[in-house]
Amino acid sequence: KTDMYGVNLAGANLSGANLSDSAFQDADLTGANMKGANIKGTSFSGAKLSDAIWTDGKKCKSGSMGKCK
Repeated sequence: KTDMYGVNLAGANLSGANLSDSAFQDADLTGANMKGANIKGTSFSGAKLSDAIWTDGKKCKSGSMGKCK
């Protein structure tokens, strides 16, 4: 478990990472690649997810906050 409150991970390559039971509250994950990452039990409350690549390979819409839209 990792608490990443407010961290800037914009553009980070998190593909295949084990992020389970972590908290990314108010984190900046703009454009981050999370394809294949384990996010079971992970919170993205208030996180910026614009243009991030979600775990299933889908690109999040611009303006996505808290969940990939």
